[in-house]
Amino acid sequence: MDVVDRKILAELQAAGRLTVTELAERVALSVAPCHRRLRELERTKAIRGYRAVIDPEAIGLGFEVLVQVTMDREDAATIAEFERSLAGILEVRRAERLFGDPDYLVRVATASLAAYQALRDEKLAALPGVQRLTSTIVMKRVVEDRPYPV
Repeated sequence: MDVVDRKILAELQAAGRLTVTELAERVALSVAPCHRRLRELERTKAIRGYRAVIDPEAIGLGFEVLVQVTMDREDAATIAEFERSLAGILEVRRAERLFGDPDYLVRVATASLAAYQALRDEKLAALPGVQRLTSTIVMKRVVEDRPYPV
């Protein structure tokens, strides 16, 4: 990956709906080489996809909670089943396995505190291997969807 590829990535992070012509102008390439580079970045998975950034308030999911999950057992089968089950919960926006304690950090979006309580009690606490859930309500998003510094 060279400087031009990094410029392409920077431009697309800022404005993912650019046409190839607009992108080529911004990175000082002609259209055909820009298009080839773009396709190669997609092929190598440097660009994993394109999507719209949605305002959670606009769709009624503005209540966010960070959930720290501590496991009571961490054998391979339990971890695999926990992660598979967690991935199936639609309210989970992001989940990461961590070194140390807690074992996982999960970002959840719901409509309200009551909706989160039901999700926590009925789904999250019932996941395999869960010992403890610690919930922290998000007060304000300070940095969100920041582009990677390419």
